[in-house]
Amino acid sequence: MKKRLNFYYDLFKNRREVTSLALPLEPSNNCVSASIGNDHKALCLSLVENLVQRGSFSSAQRVIQRMVSHSSSVSVAISAVDFATLRGLNLNLDVYGVLIRKLVSSGELNLAEFVYSHVVSSRGIDPDEAMSASMVICFCKLGKLEEGRTLLDRLFMLGSVPSKATCNAILRALYNQEMVLDAFDFYVWISDAGLLLGSWCNRLIEGLSIRGYVNEARYVFDIMLNRIGYSPTVHMYKSLFYGLCKRGRVVEAELLFGEMESRGLYIDKTMYTCLIFEYCRSKKLKMAMRVFLRMLKMGCEPDNHTCNTLIHGFVKLGLFDKGWVISNQMREWGLQPDVITYGIMINQYCKEGKSDSALMLLKTMVRCNLIPSVYCYTNLINALNKENKLIEVDELYKGMIDSGVVPDHVLYFILMKNYPKEQELQLALLVLQAIAKNGCGIDPFSLSASACLGSSQDLMQEIDVLLGEIVRSNLSLAATGFSIYICALCMSGKVDIAMYCLDRMVSLGCKPSVFTYNSLIKCLCQVGLFDDVKTLIECMEEQGMVPDLATFLIMVNEHCIQGDLESALSVLDQMDHMGIKPSVAIYDSVIGCLGKQKRVLEAELLFKKMLENGVDPDEVVYTTMILAYVKNGRVIEARQLFEKMMEHSIQPGLYSYTALISGLVKKNRTDKGSEYLSRMLKDGLLPNVVLYTSLISNSLKNGELDYAFRLVDLMEKNQIEWDLVTYIAVVSGVCRNITGVQKKWHILRTQSQRERQMLLLLLHQNTLLTKGNNSSDHFNSSEEVKGFAVKMIRKIKNIRFMPNLFLYNCVISGFCRAQRMEEAYENFESMQKEGLLPNQVTYTLLMSGHIQSGDIDCAMGIFNKMNADGCVPDRIACNTLLRGLCKAGRPFDALSLSYTMRKRGFFPNKVSYEDLLNCLCACYMGDEALKIFEEMITLDYSPRRSDHNWFHKMMFDIMLERGQLMNNATKLRFVRG
Repeated sequence: MKKRLNFYYDLFKNRREVTSLALPLEPSNNCVSASIGNDHKALCLSLVENLVQRGSFSSAQRVIQRMVSHSSSVSVAISAVDFATLRGLNLNLDVYGVLIRKLVSSGELNLAEFVYSHVVSSRGIDPDEAMSASMVICFCKLGKLEEGRTLLDRLFMLGSVPSKATCNAILRALYNQEMVLDAFDFYVWISDAGLLLGSWCNRLIEGLSIRGYVNEARYVFDIMLNRIGYSPTVHMYKSLFYGLCKRGRVVEAELLFGEMESRGLYIDKTMYTCLIFEYCRSKKLKMAMRVFLRMLKMGCEPDNHTCNTLIHGFVKLGLFDKGWVISNQMREWGLQPDVITYGIMINQYCKEGKSDSALMLLKTMVRCNLIPSVYCYTNLINALNKENKLIEVDELYKGMIDSGVVPDHVLYFILMKNYPKEQELQLALLVLQAIAKNGCGIDPFSLSASACLGSSQDLMQEIDVLLGEIVRSNLSLAATGFSIYICALCMSGKVDIAMYCLDRMVSLGCKPSVFTYNSLIKCLCQVGLFDDVKTLIECMEEQGMVPDLATFLIMVNEHCIQGDLESALSVLDQMDHMGIKPSVAIYDSVIGCLGKQKRVLEAELLFKKMLENGVDPDEVVYTTMILAYVKNGRVIEARQLFEKMMEHSIQPGLYSYTALISGLVKKNRTDKGSEYLSRMLKDGLLPNVVLYTSLISNSLKNGELDYAFRLVDLMEKNQIEWDLVTYIAVVSGVCRNITGVQKKWHILRTQSQRERQMLLLLLHQNTLLTKGNNSSDHFNSSEEVKGFAVKMIRKIKNIRFMPNLFLYNCVISGFCRAQRMEEAYENFESMQKEGLLPNQVTYTLLMSGHIQSGDIDCAMGIFNKMNADGCVPDRIACNTLLRGLCKAGRPFDALSLSYTMRKRGFFPNKVSYEDLLNCLCACYMGDEALKIFEEMITLDYSPRRSDHNWFHKMMFDIMLERGQLMNNATKLRFVRG
């Protein structure tokens, strides 16, 4: 057969032309005698031979056509065509049509395509309906849909309705190539044309439903039901049901239950559980319970999965009592709460900050002879970490290892959050040793090459040896081990070694997880190598893996941290193009970045878009949006959003209350702040360090020192420990108030004492404030404030957060404002001895101190030292010195500095220009003053009106002396100031 097919290919490649005259042929006695037999085939071929010799070509063609048409096998048909072609017989289109049908029906698709392309298509011959239909089937089976569609269009033009075989081939090709919507369109067309293919209903309904095209699936369902008259099977109902549930159309999904019951079809517990899950996910617990009771009424017994789904729905909304009711009821149904049941409860307790309840539940599991999963331990350890209960974390982890539970990469990541920096590899080694011991039965200490592992190199060598043993024992655990090691390397900033480790992991046959890739992607993003991130994602996709929501969250977060909002938004566009719905955490990151950049309207639009896309907001994203409103002074909108959050059954937490209360107090709405503080206390939430720090900082900014330190006293009485932000806020706030206190005291006396007193009373948890505490004469002069500030600054050096650059800058600022430059320089030297390099802020503070004390030469010396130390002066530093030079009457030095600023790509600010203009005018440097004035106008800076009228008069006099006239616009700007 193969020889004959090969001969047939060669025959068409070297075919000779057939003349119009019959040429005498010498009989090939050897070939004829060998092929002629007594059977029908031999007689037919002999007849053809005789007809050709007599020149009766048309008769010979008809004989060949009958042979091909009635041949019992493809080989007989091909041999007949071969015989005729060898004798120069020019066969007509009918013969080839019959041959192509034979080839297609027998599966010789490539040969059928070859015959069609060389005999029909290449000669420009239009195939008839039968040949077109056969070739449509051929092309569809070969996966060449475009060629098949071309011929199908020809059938339509001829007014022909494709046969069932043709339609089946087209539908099968479309379906196999995931073109399910095209298959649907074609199916609807042929159905409207009267060709009903009931056999395809099941596959189309399933394919459309799985991909979320439930409207189209329902349309096919209706065609089958109303036109074809088929009774839907359970599988069809299930496909449509799960498709509706996947799209969140639970009401329609439940209506299918009624249809199924009316047809006597059984609804299993998996379908009931799925519907319960969807109602729970949309927070419709009453509907979920109604379905659950209906399930029991129909005699369908629930299993653990059903009960766990319902319990998860209740506890997610904080309804733990109802969750416990279901848990207790399980025993009456012959079920026992399993690890998943306890895991759900533990997870939700941890989310709500009830780690003690979660820990008790974990102990209950152990008493019930249930070994908690690593998932249970991970959630509990994470909650304890957030509460800074590090001793409990160590005890819990040790108990987990002793019980034989194998840790994973997620647990390592959680443990690392509160682990000391630069000890990532030490922790990775400890976790890998636990994996080797509990998962592989390996004694990790027998493999240790050294008792002392001081350097990173020693640790990496030890980890490599341990990973090698785990690879030989269990590849699955080895993949987890490599994920942990790569994560540790990335956290340590060793991205090159991490990439090498990834290559080694793959070469050993371990498949990297998405978590592994995400660790590398995060590390690359943090150092700004976003092009390498794209390359890594391409490698990830080549291995059959796709980025998940965590991948996109990492990229969006890093873009937002670096302030590159446009790149973050482009990632959102990329997700939209890929059809991936962003998670609430991704929206939260971008909304937070928009809020920080004062783009609150865009943040508001993105928040609305999140809701429109069906993403359920959580308390975190609500808090982020509230903060965006608060930071932009829109406290009314912040309050409205807070109330809306509660309307959607999202219980506000401590951070939500803190953000709103701080914003209200900052906008002088202390009465409303007290109202929300009262609600917060009723919810069982106590003020934290963030709220106190915000209130103290706001009071210090307003110059209300007495009120601020009453709040400080309350913090100490309520045993709230200061954090780094609190120290910075208090020290910097007090230092700012060393001068100009008397001006603020008047404002303090005119504000509502009653509102602030109410706020203090609410914050005071145990002891009521006395009337004596309401006085505001704690500091009687700026000297008292200065003395108090110096005492506080000196205490700062002994706190646990030191050395810290921000705190040192606060200390230096305080001493400079107090005109204690010697102590400022002592701290300047101390910070360098402790390994902290001064930044632009440090040098600027020292310059300000010298300028304040009138020592401009020392200020210039600090500026020059700043350059010499490699710390490039920024705009603030240059403006500070420029104003100091103007104040000291050094116009030439001031002009020189302004020229230097221009060379560095920035101009003086408006205040600096005004001081410079005043200085030049005071020194009667008219030409230079005029140039500075023109620069100000160009930069849209309008000089302020001085308290002394001589300033404006001098400018006019200088211009008149030079004979220069101003145009109308300049005159108007100048006169208005």
